[in-house]
Amino acid sequence: MKTIHVCNHTTPEALYPFDARGVAKRFRHAAIFGALDSLVPGETMRFCNDHDPLPLLAQMQQRYGDRVVIEYVQREPGVIVIDFKIVS
Repeated sequence: MKTIHVCNHTTPEALYPFDARGVAKRFRHAAIFGALDSLVPGETMRFCNDHDPLPLLAQMQQRYGDRVVIEYVQREPGVIVIDFKIVS
């Protein structure tokens, strides 16, 4: 059975959902960077989208370097879930 992850809750493990599908495309990157900038080390933003955001990931690598760990939780056509964890 396939596990499906959803972005509709907050957990005690400091996991915060960010569903990019509900943000207008012209605002998405700014909103994502703003959300990441507000996290502290140890917190994770669970990012949900309908496509693989490769240009965004490249921008994140340039902006944050090793401060953000990127881990795919689900990577299927139409359903992308990625954890962005802030490290010190």
